[in-house]
Amino acid sequence: MTDPDLEARIRARIDGKTKPPGSLGRIEDLAERIARLQGSLTPRMRTCELTIFAADHGIAAEGISAYPQEVTGQMLGNFLAGGAASTVFAATLGIPVRVVDAGIAVDPPLVPRLLSRRIGPGTANFLREPAMTRSQLRHALQLGEVLGAEVDADAVAYGEMGIANTSSAALIAHRLTGLDLATLTGRGTGLDDDGLARKRAVLMAASARVPGGLNAKEALSQFGGFEIVMMAGAMIGAAKARRLILVDGFIATAAALAAAALSPGCRDAMVFAHVSAEAGHRPLLDHMGAEPLLSLGMRLGEGTGALMAWPMVRAAAAMLNDMASFDDAGVSGPA
Repeated sequence: MTDPDLEARIRARIDGKTKPPGSLGRIEDLAERIARLQGSLTPRMRTCELTIFAADHGIAAEGISAYPQEVTGQMLGNFLAGGAASTVFAATLGIPVRVVDAGIAVDPPLVPRLLSRRIGPGTANFLREPAMTRSQLRHALQLGEVLGAEVDADAVAYGEMGIANTSSAALIAHRLTGLDLATLTGRGTGLDDDGLARKRAVLMAASARVPGGLNAKEALSQFGGFEIVMMAGAMIGAAKARRLILVDGFIATAAALAAAALSPGCRDAMVFAHVSAEAGHRPLLDHMGAEPLLSLGMRLGEGTGALMAWPMVRAAAAMLNDMASFDDAGVSGPA
């Protein structure tokens, strides 16, 4: 913050509004966060854009998802057609959507609205070898950072699509935090008890393949997905451009964890939109000291939870900009 007194002036502005101090609870905290990020007592928070990253995972070959891998490519078409939950929610809220092919396994549809940033036709099977090369990792981070920086919006929301990507997120979170892998491993797209047990066994074996401590780049290279890495890069780029980042569910939070490790300053731009019903999300949020805005029992991904938080973000900024002060309204303040 360039002005050493700005934080105190932001707090004074919030407390001077026509309300008892602290009576708007976490909306006040959110308003303060927005004002600090933009370095302004009257921050702009009028536009948001959703970017959905899609990619496939080689670990899907181990049968750890309730859905076949071809669903990734099929859902990419559904996003482009506007028929997915995230695109319907975004349209309702007036939020434009970008869809990015970060590396799906099938040939992508040839439509102008699809952003092709393909790193490869899905990652390798990380049970047997690293998910991606260091070169692929660098490329995905770089492409993501450009995508995050180039958005002309006050806030950004990121979603993802990739069969088996909860497995990737669980391993990234496990290796970067030390949290119990079984606790972080959930049912994903809806595994039954036997499927969940198999998923946990596969992930334990995959983690054992790479002993010792890992830094963020190593964890992403060993166990990441192209969509997760690209999202982490986009978060870094968006934070550098002082855009507010609405972090979605478990997979997006794993990307946020990696992004914050790679570029610690980007943590200040992150607002954690919700806690999902995926088993590992709450423990990961707690480890990061992140307090989600919403708890709606959602676990879809795609950016759906991040979109639900956007009206709250707009309201928080409007409180700073439009709500009258005691002096403006001629209302007596607290004694």
